[in-house]
Amino acid sequence: MADIGGAGMMLIVLMAIAMRIHVSADPDLLQDICVADLTSAVKLNGYPCKSNVTAEDFFFAGLAKPGATNNSVGSTVTGANVQKITGLNTLGVSLSRIDYAPGGLNPPHTHPRATEVVFVLEGELDVGFITTANVLVSKSIKKGEIFVFPRGLVHFQKNNGKSTAAVIAAFNSQLPGTQSIATTLFATTPPVPDNVLTKAFQVGTKEIDKIKSRFAPKK
Repeated sequence: MADIGGAGMMLIVLMAIAMRIHVSADPDLLQDICVADLTSAVKLNGYPCKSNVTAEDFFFAGLAKPGATNNSVGSTVTGANVQKITGLNTLGVSLSRIDYAPGGLNPPHTHPRATEVVFVLEGELDVGFITTANVLVSKSIKKGEIFVFPRGLVHFQKNNGKSTAAVIAAFNSQLPGTQSIATTLFATTPPVPDNVLTKAFQVGTKEIDKIKSRFAPKK
């Protein structure tokens, strides 16, 4: 076997580190558990650990029942992340339950810190994601089937059926984060300047103001 030398060995090490960074989401834990202290004023990449640990820190019953879907988009997301299950801190996983009314939509959004896998509990959904080359990858999925949304890519789910639908979504992050495209652009504080939005969407100020009014917080 040829001697690859110091430079070659360094290249292999750097490639291994880069591959590790690429495939992982949350960093690996350095101890058995680190139950999140959500009340701590300490700011870091995650949550500091608390000392008084109980079984309740690893338990959540919030996904057992369907969430309400009587809203403007006809869907609701119930998260089971580190903010609901503090024992998930440093473990790099979380779940959500998404419920859809007939015709309900989980609008186009991204998860900047995680890949998502959905498992259909009931109903049938049209799902899809969009690559950075602006290619739509879409499919209809039904009860018992699975679909994957790659990390960071815009994706959606739409219930085109006449009955309700529901999925369980799994993430390789304790807190995957969600950016809804429409809300991010039209309901930020402070707002995105109109001249940015009018140029981006090639429409006038009146159209932008009309859209913004629909995303304004209810008083």
